[in-house]
Amino acid sequence: MKARQCKHNSRNMKRSGDSEGEKRRKRRRLLQELGDQKIPFLGPSDRGFQQLWDSSYSGMVLRRSCSLPVELHSRVQMALLTLRKKGCLLRDLVRIRDRDVFTAVSRTLLGEPGHTYRYLDTRLFAIPWHSEDAEVKGHICCDPDLRAACKALWELNTFFCSDVSQLKEGDRLTQCVKGETEAKHSEEAETESKHSEDSKNSEGGDSDSKQSEEGDTESKHSEEWDIESKHSDEGCSGSKQEGEGEFKHSSEEGEPSQVKPSEANVAAGSEHSEGKCPDWAAKAVTGTETEPVALGAQLKHSLSDYHIQDKDEHTSGQGCSQPSPPQECTSPVKFNVTLLNYMDPAAMSQLKEEPYYGMGKMTVGWHHDENLITHSPVAVYSYSCNDDKGESSEGGSGDKSCWRIGLKVAWDIHTPGLMLPLESGDCYYMRDDLNSTHQHCVLAGDSARFSSTHRVAECSSGTLTYIQSRCQEALSNLHTDPETGSHSLLALLPTSLQNCEEIHNEVEFEWLRQYWFQGQRYTRFCSWWTRPMEQLEKDWRLMETMTMLFLATVEEEDQAGEGRREMAEILLSALTDRHQQRQTWRDRCHSSLAQTLPPEEAPVDRPFWGVDDPSMPLPFDLADIINRVESLLWRM
Repeated sequence: MKARQCKHNSRNMKRSGDSEGEKRRKRRRLLQELGDQKIPFLGPSDRGFQQLWDSSYSGMVLRRSCSLPVELHSRVQMALLTLRKKGCLLRDLVRIRDRDVFTAVSRTLLGEPGHTYRYLDTRLFAIPWHSEDAEVKGHICCDPDLRAACKALWELNTFFCSDVSQLKEGDRLTQCVKGETEAKHSEEAETESKHSEDSKNSEGGDSDSKQSEEGDTESKHSEEWDIESKHSDEGCSGSKQEGEGEFKHSSEEGEPSQVKPSEANVAAGSEHSEGKCPDWAAKAVTGTETEPVALGAQLKHSLSDYHIQDKDEHTSGQGCSQPSPPQECTSPVKFNVTLLNYMDPAAMSQLKEEPYYGMGKMTVGWHHDENLITHSPVAVYSYSCNDDKGESSEGGSGDKSCWRIGLKVAWDIHTPGLMLPLESGDCYYMRDDLNSTHQHCVLAGDSARFSSTHRVAECSSGTLTYIQSRCQEALSNLHTDPETGSHSLLALLPTSLQNCEEIHNEVEFEWLRQYWFQGQRYTRFCSWWTRPMEQLEKDWRLMETMTMLFLATVEEEDQAGEGRREMAEILLSALTDRHQQRQTWRDRCHSSLAQTLPPEEAPVDRPFWGVDDPSMPLPFDLADIINRVESLLWRM
């Protein structure tokens, strides 16, 4: 029998709560040990940057904008602007620690027809790629401009699938021909800088005013920022990772100051690593020099006593991830969805300072991307623009006007972080186990930014085909008389009852409620999901009928005692869970946050049935049915 999709298991919840509490205690203890220090990080102008990239972040590959076809850039960037102009990029109302929170990032999902992507208890329903001519197939679900935009992003997806599959071991960066000349200029610039303290501060070190600002933000908005759980994904503005290796920083633990890599123990001497080093990168540390982990040697020795390693994350040494074995996603890469994000720092109030390394202001806090096939790659296209007309914003790689990606090894305070500047049109790939052993954050630039994040989503229970097959599985136990239309059950076994009720709950709470809470917002742009969801609701109504037939069977006095009691207990468990979840969704639909949404985006309390819709006849009251079953069990 398939595992339950919706059933709340109190013991698992308790274990999860205990685990989270232990992680919080360990994080607090680590930060107390850190005291006033920051963990060092390296940017392109820092000596040792390339060696750190090679040894500790080898799964990260950067493809420079100038190495992609110009025509592809043009189509993709126009597509992103079209989607925003049409209003397709919306903020999600996600569920974190039993409360709703708006994402600061606006987004939408594109992908294979019938695919969904689930994060933070929220299911996104993909607008299809439109990779084929819809008019030929007779399924026109959106206007020509939107179809063209979706197809352009499908072309980008096809490019990524091919490009990632062709990468060789040791590839770190693909750049344009002019890279060699520019790299030489970078070498000269590095020699002049001598890794001065001022240079480090310009790359992300904290000033006194920045420390004060961070402290104020921590104390006033700690709850708002501390919302990204282990299920976190790119989107909850600047929020700290709570479940996957993040150290919770509270204001009462002092205001840490930057530990500068220039002050740490870094061996001298370097050699240019051609083909790996970005055109803005400094020389790579080579030979028998000190390992990058030595950069953290200033940290208190007792920190090693508190090093944390997640049981699901495989790290070695001082937490520095070594090059991973061949990834488990061995077949040719096929990204099945892309999560499109739009973020404008000017419109995002109270951006949080990155608290552990001093990298700068974050639009997205430290996180792992979730719900992916194990060790599958992630490909990201980054496009920065100054306005809706699509004028690209080109910030210098050495300042904070450009967008940057921060990387760190999860559960590790010894390995320095890595900071990669992104120019408009740059792409990066997270390969092998990088997403599971490391975390990344997004550091704000001055301009607005789109990102198209292509993933191999784990969709074993997240496609329309899957849930339709589950409906057929449940309804195969229902017989409908062709003449009278009356219904009866074919099997009355407890196992059949349990399976049907589990599917019943899955259809309602993982699909219908999710769709009517937020998925239906996209029907004004694309109607692809309308008919499938109408059919799912019809199937759900038949399952409601099946529940009443099961109830009638349980209440029959001539049923065998043991089998009858077992069926009553199964029914009571399913109905109690259903009643609780319906109340949760009802509360969410009528919450104060939901009420702030415009009518076309507001959640709808569906599916309508029974007490959900007073205009329909009431076949039963769920609370009353639960009381009847409880009373029946008490008499047995």
